[in-house]
Amino acid sequence: MYKNIEKQVKLELKNLVDYQPGQVISKTLVQNDKVSVTVFSFDKGEEISTHAAGGDAMVTVLEGTGRFTVGDDVFILSQGETLIMPKDIPHAVYGEEQFKMQLTVSF
Repeated sequence: MYKNIEKQVKLELKNLVDYQPGQVISKTLVQNDKVSVTVFSFDKGEEISTHAAGGDAMVTVLEGTGRFTVGDDVFILSQGETLIMPKDIPHAVYGEEQFKMQLTVSF
């Protein structure tokens, strides 16, 4: 079920992805027909453009600050804050500064 991650090892999720200039980096930890778990790093000013997910998407910011647009609402999240983006509602993610997040999508 888990991939790209060591088992029985203490770790910090934010350390699983590095920042890359001008890029969004992702690492998938779980992917199946019920759930997807991915960690991301965003360089400042980088984004994932507007799209909709086939399941509810929960993001938790691990480091830094990101801007999340969900439908017509805008949320600024910092380390430790969480937001759920409902299934089929268009959303986008933007790096207000370099930031890292965990994304869990449940189908």
